[in-house]
Amino acid sequence: MEEGNQTSVSEFILLGVTNDPNVQIFLFILFLLIYIVTAFGNIGIMVIIMVFSDLQSPMYFFLSNLSASDLCYSTVVTPKLLHDMFLQKKSISFIGCALQLYLFALFASTECYILSAMAYDRYVAICNPLMYMVIMNRTRCIFLVTAVYAGGFLTAGIHTSTTITLPFCGPNIINHFYCDIPPLMDLACSDPYINKNIIFVVVFVLGFISVTVILASYTYIFFTIIKIQSNEGRRKAFSTCTSHLSCVSMFYGTVFFMYLRPASSYHVTQNKVVSVFYTMIIPMVNPIIYSLRNSEVNVTVRSYVNKLLS
Repeated sequence: MEEGNQTSVSEFILLGVTNDPNVQIFLFILFLLIYIVTAFGNIGIMVIIMVFSDLQSPMYFFLSNLSASDLCYSTVVTPKLLHDMFLQKKSISFIGCALQLYLFALFASTECYILSAMAYDRYVAICNPLMYMVIMNRTRCIFLVTAVYAGGFLTAGIHTSTTITLPFCGPNIINHFYCDIPPLMDLACSDPYINKNIIFVVVFVLGFISVTVILASYTYIFFTIIKIQSNEGRRKAFSTCTSHLSCVSMFYGTVFFMYLRPASSYHVTQNKVVSVFYTMIIPMVNPIIYSLRNSEVNVTVRSYVNKLLS
């Protein structure tokens, strides 16, 4: 408590992505376009799933939650970045920084757990197709999503409290474009060794559980698919998983690279590039992957458009 009372910083200064005016203009336009595509793509997915009765299955229930998570954690970072892009002083209050850190951790960790729930859903659909609607009933789906968000709140609470309770007595310049854990800990007036280890353990344990669920699900899925006699049957079974596998690979790859690599390999510029990827690119790409590679979504939307045009 005595160390915590030493905190005298009332605001932080964000250095942003770059200070080059020419690059800033290009990045502003690029990030704005990315955010517009992200917003329309994820809102579009949620609206389509909500409107069309053909898409009222557990898989699309989880997908709508994935889109909501993508939209939310992108919105926590991108509008602030765009607003600050041309400001001389990119400031954020101490409370605002804590709130941004908490919300980002909440929605990013929620996405992590949703991807695990979706893997379990695909396991039931392919390995127990006759019992799919019985096992993945409405009560089970609501329970899983509730557990997902509860895990998100818990993880965000641990990450934020472990970081923001460190004593900050100056300097207050964050070499990043949003309040993230590593650059904040670099500003602490005390040794954040214990805090870093707490976060490492939390990320490792919860990440291990999530990855185990995904790997176990896809191990059963793989052995079930290879037992299918027809090539067409195997292709159809596998096609229902490719979108999810693509999203899992991108998300977990970047998160583990960011938070589970050795501190000695940390590099500010590299960290910013990776952060842009998982705060902006992944939320934009996920709905594109699901809309382009999901035949059921394409068929439903096309049939509706044809009805409107006929």
